[in-house]
Amino acid sequence: MATKIKSFRDLEVWRLGKEIALEVYQSSKSFPKEEMYGLVSQMRRAAVSIPSNIAEGFIRIHNKEYRQFLYMALGSCAELETQVELSCDLGFLPSRGKGNLLEKLDHESRMLKSLIKKINVST
Repeated sequence: MATKIKSFRDLEVWRLGKEIALEVYQSSKSFPKEEMYGLVSQMRRAAVSIPSNIAEGFIRIHNKEYRQFLYMALGSCAELETQVELSCDLGFLPSRGKGNLLEKLDHESRMLKSLIKKINVST
């Protein structure tokens, strides 16, 4: 029997998004100081945007609004993927960190797309 989802905290997609945000904060601590207001800031905002949009969309009354917030989270995943690639190319992020983050972002994106499809079917 499926568990009833009572809060956005019950969603695996939200939990993974939060995990990604924490990992981005941790891995960007070692970036050069001159990137604090550049790439580091952009990466952290995109990372935080993923679980934040999932949470905000979840509390919306209409599925159309929820779907829009999920699309914003999906866009933040793509934005963060690009920033992770750049960080590695610039030598700020080791290849291992890049691979781990990109794998999680791919999984997050697939879960978001699946959730969007489910919402589309129910409307």
